[in-house]
Amino acid sequence: METRLNAYKASPDAIAAMTRLEEYVGSCGLEHSLIHLVKTRASQINGCAYCLHMHTSDARKAGESEARLYLLSAWRESGLYTPRERAALAWTEALTNVADTGAPSQDYEQGRAHFTEKEFVDLTLLIGAINVWNRISVGFRAVHPNDRKL
Repeated sequence: METRLNAYKASPDAIAAMTRLEEYVGSCGLEHSLIHLVKTRASQINGCAYCLHMHTSDARKAGESEARLYLLSAWRESGLYTPRERAALAWTEALTNVADTGAPSQDYEQGRAHFTEKEFVDLTLLIGAINVWNRISVGFRAVHPNDRKL
């Protein structure tokens, strides 16, 4: 796969703005393990190899288990995720697929049961940010350095 364009070079101010949002989300108080799970799950849904490489590697470095990473796409059938993580993953799927889901009330209510208002807004910004990064990477065919042809 060939990269279409380098967004970092083409629009550095836009990438700087996204980076500031990313910095906010990373320091907003949500658990880093939760952030890694959300980023990985959205990247799975969006088929973003670049982000999957990055976020699964980051999650492992932060102590995430292989089992939880392997089972993430089947989290609903697994007992390895906390109720709070399950609420975040449901909201991640609902918003990542918003054109199909319409952000169901059930997912909203589940999220509100496990997150404060601020946390829920921050979670929503996290989901929005990773979806933008996925669209940049998939749309412009970004290739992760560890994903080169053999």
